[in-house]
Amino acid sequence: MDIAIQYVKMPESETLSEYTRTRLEKLSSKYEWIIKSNVHFKVDKDPAGIDKICEIELSLPGPRIFASSKEKNFELAVKGTLSDLEKQLKKRKATFHPY
Repeated sequence: MDIAIQYVKMPESETLSEYTRTRLEKLSSKYEWIIKSNVHFKVDKDPAGIDKICEIELSLPGPRIFASSKEKNFELAVKGTLSDLEKQLKKRKATFHPY
């Protein structure tokens, strides 16, 4: 699986990139038909402090799958987004026939 990580109007973080890669590789090993993932990290202006956004789009056979999460830090946002993606992948796997 190809992984593309983009930081929108913020500095890159090697630690965050590595964390995201390892989590996506675990997901990829479980669902080997995932082709590519596009990850976007953004910071929103929110007075409550919940301003870290992680958006992930997965390319796979059929329609693409997208999820987004907004949390107080990026690790929680990645975790929440991947949780949403896994739910969608389970549904897709139930109807997916790779033959």
